Amino acid sequence: MNERLYVVTYDISDRKRWRKVFKIMKGYGEWLQLSVFQCRISRRRLAELKSKLDREIHHTEDQVVVLDLGDADAVKPHVSSLGRDYTPIEKEVKVV
Repeated sequence: MNERLYVVTYDISDRKRWRKVFKIMKGYGEWLQLSVFQCRISRRRLAELKSKLDREIHHTEDQVVVLDLGDADAVKPHVSSLGRDYTPIEKEVKVV
């Protein structure tokens, strides 16, 4: 499976919608900060995520930004962090 590394950040104007978006995001990535997630997912899963988010947000009030950092196995993000260390998502092996 070809996975890519994404950073997803969002600005949701309503607290109830923000919680719904947060719950959706927890199923796709690792929470970094208040409204920021890093996601190591396939393009198919990204399309699924975008579809779910699209149904929840109000398009005139809210915003979701998706940054594609590239191939998850090849990308070496240059990140500086103050406070806790930043750790990119490692590939997980899942046995079904």
